[in-house]
Amino acid sequence: MSAPNTEHRTAGLAPATILGYPRIGRRRELKKAVEAYWKGTITEAELAVTAAALRADVRSRLKDLGLSSQDGAIPESFSLYDQVLDTTVALGATPLRFADVQGSDIDRYFVLARGDETHQPLEMTKWFDTNYHYSVPEISPQTPVEPHAGTLVGYVEEARTQGIDSRPVLVGPVTYLLLAKAADEAPEGFAPISRLDDVVEGYAALLRALHEAGARWVQFDEPALVSDSLGYTREEILAFVTSAYTELGARADRPAILLTAPYGDSSYAQTRLGALPVEAIQADLVRGRLDEQALAEGSFARAFEGTTFVAGVIDGRNIWQTNLSQALATLERIRQAGVTVSVATANNLQHVPHDVADEPSLDARLARWLAFADQKVEHVALLAEGLAHGRETIVTALEENAEILADRAHAPGVRVEHVRQRAAAVTAEDRTRAGETERRAAQLALNIPELATTTIGSFPQTAEIRRARAAFRRGEIDVDAYEQFLREEIASVIRLQEEIGLDILVHGEAERNDMVQYFAELLDGCAVTTNGWVQSYGTRATRPSILWGDISRPAPMTVRWSAYAQSLTDRHVKGMLTGPVTILAWSFVRDDQPLADTATQVALALRDEIDDLVSAGIEIIQVDEPALRELLPLDADRQQAYLEWSVGAFRLATGGAAPEVQIHTHLCYSEFGEIIHAVDGLDADVTSIEAARSRMDVVVPLGAHKYSRGIGPGVYDIHSPRVPSQEEQEELLRIASAHIPGDQLWVNPDCGLKTRGYDETVASLTNMVRAAQAVRQELA
Repeated sequence: MSAPNTEHRTAGLAPATILGYPRIGRRRELKKAVEAYWKGTITEAELAVTAAALRADVRSRLKDLGLSSQDGAIPESFSLYDQVLDTTVALGATPLRFADVQGSDIDRYFVLARGDETHQPLEMTKWFDTNYHYSVPEISPQTPVEPHAGTLVGYVEEARTQGIDSRPVLVGPVTYLLLAKAADEAPEGFAPISRLDDVVEGYAALLRALHEAGARWVQFDEPALVSDSLGYTREEILAFVTSAYTELGARADRPAILLTAPYGDSSYAQTRLGALPVEAIQADLVRGRLDEQALAEGSFARAFEGTTFVAGVIDGRNIWQTNLSQALATLERIRQAGVTVSVATANNLQHVPHDVADEPSLDARLARWLAFADQKVEHVALLAEGLAHGRETIVTALEENAEILADRAHAPGVRVEHVRQRAAAVTAEDRTRAGETERRAAQLALNIPELATTTIGSFPQTAEIRRARAAFRRGEIDVDAYEQFLREEIASVIRLQEEIGLDILVHGEAERNDMVQYFAELLDGCAVTTNGWVQSYGTRATRPSILWGDISRPAPMTVRWSAYAQSLTDRHVKGMLTGPVTILAWSFVRDDQPLADTATQVALALRDEIDDLVSAGIEIIQVDEPALRELLPLDADRQQAYLEWSVGAFRLATGGAAPEVQIHTHLCYSEFGEIIHAVDGLDADVTSIEAARSRMDVVVPLGAHKYSRGIGPGVYDIHSPRVPSQEEQEELLRIASAHIPGDQLWVNPDCGLKTRGYDETVASLTNMVRAAQAVRQELA
């Protein structure tokens, strides 16, 4: 171990900073450039130019918004695809199964992300309790750790040409390993965290290279510190963190370290983190809290002597204006306790859009209530000014903020009495369907075969669909022409599914721009954005809707399209709805009442929609809840309450369906073992789940749980352009059938087909149907 490096202890972090900034570009420039590179329409050099320009624009923008160009105030949080994948590449921890991949560094990077003809991509799953998806590292005793700091060093050198002393950002070593899975070649029982010493040495090499390049600060994100869902207790995780940063902090040849604990509560560990030999510790004070006892007793100040406490008082997960006076009072209290404090966001701003000023179509009154990334940066800088020079120096801004908060509280539509009365009248009976045995008997009339084939809902959103939608919005075609286009598209999708041989059809959702936004545009109490893009994974971005008031359904939303599709075929066509929890999870939801109350309002609107679908002759209805696991609190003591209200919202939406109506749901990117009772509690007749990338890992806990209703583990990954062969899908079905009885198995892709092209979709679905037929014969 090297001697401690005390020179860094005097290098103070800037008084205002953020943990990261959106990287996709205000008009999704990065998405467009990366996808153009995949298509071969631009070169690697041209992609690099676009990416560098985006990074330069972000640095300049952050400086203009009030962050210092010095003292590590501006983070380097850019990624071409995913920050966890970037950490894998920086460590040189490429899984052995990719050792034969040829091509440039960037081509190998994208094979890890997306796969190719002979390599399945890295599995993806949700980043803690967000809607962001990361590429899961694969670690074994043989996985190399061969650090490559060139990309990080390049970012530092780019910033220097702009006169900016930026701060590279990496996922920290403990979080990285706790998010990893054991690689295929690892022995049974192998835990990736057992490689911590090796990986810490890799991080030390990266720090050394950054130090030599002149970087003064580096940021390591350790959200594992706030999670109870990683297979270890918080005390065990804190012990891993203590070990890792005691070693890293002792190195002489390194920049100063900012260690962050975003997305939850680190109060249990704050004083112990403050005692680590690093220069700054961040805490999320929006979803977490201060260790108030330590602050009052003085042990907090003693622990942070010589260390900066970075107070995450600005919410980076939601878009409502912060109560700035309250936030400033918290900061003043920390400083008065004798602690050196910097003002920061609670987490990386990658989860919010760029700029409220870029939303001319939003209601002006609503827009005043909001703060996107740029406004949040301004608020961080404002609070730092008030902390440094006294709140009287920012009194005008504080008064304006207070007026905005008051206006929001009393605006029309925020509280609607008839909506609240209906929600208050909900009973347990409203959340209960007929028993499983009765439903199964009633649904025999549907004549559904064993190993029935279907899709999750959406079909490719082609350029023609997007052009027609845009032309309609611009007024270039009228409503009659647009709806005729949609009818022709639906008819085409129905014919295609019949030709492929699918058993249960969907209408393809050509009329829907997004599975949440579509409903938000039709529900009262919601708003949508024009440019409010937020990265979901890789080049995929969504525009989360804004649930600002009490929610109700003024009219049917999906009935005529589903009924039209059903009129075109003798096969069943599923009605397709997005569930209440997912509508909340993939929106920016009001923060002035419990999520459970908003979920109840949304569920009642969906309950009405299901009634209307059934009246229109739809006998199978899918209510998608892909985000059920996503919203599970990271704190174990809050998880049961969440599962109760989230399951209750789904059951309220579906509880009015008669026994002969078959209710489906879809779940994705979930570690199902810890919520298997909640999945069972949904009481859906059929549940489809993502399973292909993990090679059916999810069926093991389902089988062990003796799950008794229909289950459709996905047999091919729709997030990759690969066309899985019939044999590959047969193999996955055989794995599934070893754990789930054949009369419960359904056959479907992992998720909706919206982002795929028709050529690969037809080929993949054709192979899927043939695989189902082959395994059906074997089981018979």
